[in-house]
Amino acid sequence: MFQLEQPQLPQIKIATTPAVKSTSPFGGIFMAIAIISIWAISLGLLLYIDISQFKFWMLLPIIFWQTFLYTGLFITAHDAMHGVVFPKNPKINHFIGSLCLFLYGLLSYPKLLKKHWVHHHNPASETDPDFHNGKHKNFFAWYLYFMKGYWSWLQIITLMIIYNFVKYIWHLPDDNLTYFWVIPSILSSLQLFYFGTFLPHSEPVEGYKEPHRSQTISRPIWWSFITCYHFGYHYEHHEYPHVPWWQLPEVYKISKQ
Repeated sequence: MFQLEQPQLPQIKIATTPAVKSTSPFGGIFMAIAIISIWAISLGLLLYIDISQFKFWMLLPIIFWQTFLYTGLFITAHDAMHGVVFPKNPKINHFIGSLCLFLYGLLSYPKLLKKHWVHHHNPASETDPDFHNGKHKNFFAWYLYFMKGYWSWLQIITLMIIYNFVKYIWHLPDDNLTYFWVIPSILSSLQLFYFGTFLPHSEPVEGYKEPHRSQTISRPIWWSFITCYHFGYHYEHHEYPHVPWWQLPEVYKISKQ
């Protein structure tokens, strides 16, 4: 089922990266299990709590927290596409990636795996599935164009069926489902697109920096983590695609020495 192989990128510097040399082979799977577990426990609790007395502004920190966890699911799947969730066993690695995308929004792991490696080979080009088509360059137009390539009516209809199933079978409140399941997943897609595609792959005034046509958005490490799991270190990600997300800040520091 998970006989999936990523095409190899040229000039990968993984062997000369000190941060990668010290990586535990179990670090990725530990991170993955932690993120999946925290997301599942958090969602399970939030769907059942009584929020009838809450003001909307009181719900905002909880919504943002759940959005952050949804983003973590996708980032984990992304690391699986690069083979770093569990390098010792590709089947387990791909299974975790597939599970994360299923939980995130019934997304197809094989489809995203193929498109993501096309993106790495042809960043910010006509053949890049994540890039705009030359007409949709502003944020919202590009976002809608981007999402159209990954979502289908079948996924949307299936999610609607699941929503109504858990609502009427498990008697979950509409507000809880909306605030802690629907809204965070949508906000997460905006977060991932903004920090993982729009900012790093928009063409700078001085033109693209080859060969990755991406730029790093350097931030304090705590803010880099909160915004999108260090995905702002995007040039480093393209330069060292087999480095897990939590080591990108260290790779950035090394590259500046």
